[in-house]
Amino acid sequence: MSQISNLKSQISQKEDTIVALATPNGIGAIGVIRLSGPDAIAIANSVFKGKDLEKQASHTIHFGNIVGEGIVLDEVLASVFIAPRSYTRENVVEVSCHGSAYIMESIIKLFIKQGARSAKPGEFTLRAFVNGQLDLSQAEAVADLIASNSKASQQVAMQQLRGGYSNQLQQLRDQLVTFASLIELELDFSEEDVEFANRIQLKQLVVDISNMISKLIQSFELGNAIKQGVNTVIAGRPNAGKSTLLNALLNEDRAIVSHIAGTTRDTIEEILNINGINFRLVDTAGLREATDTIEAIGVQKTLEKISQSALLLYVFDAETMTGEDVAQDLKNLIHPGIPIIAIANKIDLLADSKLAASFNLPEDVKLITVSAREKQHIDELKQTIYNSSVQGQLTGNETLVTNIRHLEALQKTEQALIRVLNGIEHPVTSDFLAMDIKQSLYYLGEITGAVTTDDLLDNIFSKFCIGK
Repeated sequence: MSQISNLKSQISQKEDTIVALATPNGIGAIGVIRLSGPDAIAIANSVFKGKDLEKQASHTIHFGNIVGEGIVLDEVLASVFIAPRSYTRENVVEVSCHGSAYIMESIIKLFIKQGARSAKPGEFTLRAFVNGQLDLSQAEAVADLIASNSKASQQVAMQQLRGGYSNQLQQLRDQLVTFASLIELELDFSEEDVEFANRIQLKQLVVDISNMISKLIQSFELGNAIKQGVNTVIAGRPNAGKSTLLNALLNEDRAIVSHIAGTTRDTIEEILNINGINFRLVDTAGLREATDTIEAIGVQKTLEKISQSALLLYVFDAETMTGEDVAQDLKNLIHPGIPIIAIANKIDLLADSKLAASFNLPEDVKLITVSAREKQHIDELKQTIYNSSVQGQLTGNETLVTNIRHLEALQKTEQALIRVLNGIEHPVTSDFLAMDIKQSLYYLGEITGAVTTDDLLDNIFSKFCIGK
């Protein structure tokens, strides 16, 4: 029996009904308590004074009182969803009550007394997965959607939740399964030395699938940036205007600004949203020979942050820095794979002609001139920051990989497909070819949950909030 069948059997055998608060803890206008399971409607109905919920149609809402031990706890709205037309494909009741912590806790205790049990983290979504409402990648998208903090991350999570990613993977698996079955058939006729699977067609299919897998793997860099935010470090010498620039980008006084060199001794991190993408700005200590131990620690942190960044904003004082100074700084700051935007600050203090003649930057380093203090060219800088990270890559319809688990499974799939190609180009027996195709199917199945383990599911759903 498969792991999914086991889980279905376990939930079916328990025949239990779970309950949890579906809205955040704390005082608010409204709180929503969710029940799911075979007895959800009966349990809610046993303490609900209004219409008989067990006689109501699915997807209906009813006003009434929740009463415990003869005491009215609250006036509520009870929403009824009859299986399989619910989020979990089980009977579900959602009780909307007033957002008093005491009221919500009392109602939940009342439901537990009537036979429900407290839900574990992510158990509602786990049931939706086990009951076939969502596949595993869609279930993970639910968590991503809840955690989304920008327009782009919300759009990517919604695209995955709606099944765009799953459908693409399923098409790949279906095509491979067809050939895998033909290879297996060959094994039954091994003594007759026949081929049911056309090797030329199989090779072309594997090449096509490998290309699609490669694109998905390459999309992770952008997908992860959208999900986590683009790690953007602001670095430069003391008094270059890094903190003033941070304040100008955020349009608020977030960092202390002073003419005294070495004012910033620790990193300051803030979120800047540009066109729906979050950039995690990190203002760092000035790069110079430290004058004391604390500043030395700050400079070391700066170097560490630069090496971990996805984008580096190098700020320099256009009034005092020479071309040689800038070149020396860039020589120390350039890291393979980390794009750099050179920002010539304080241009309000000098003529543009002098600036143009003073700096000769490498072709792959973009130069932007600004006055952070006067907020000149800040919008142009923001657009350059956005362009350096995502321009031309985000159209709104593409499939992006945002989950490290999915990335690792795709990489293993790619390696298995390479072995299949090698087996076709340097002919091996059908059993070896079948083994490599099965491996690729296995790793693809891990993403959607066609192949899974209890440990994997525990790890995924334990990260969900209770009530979802």
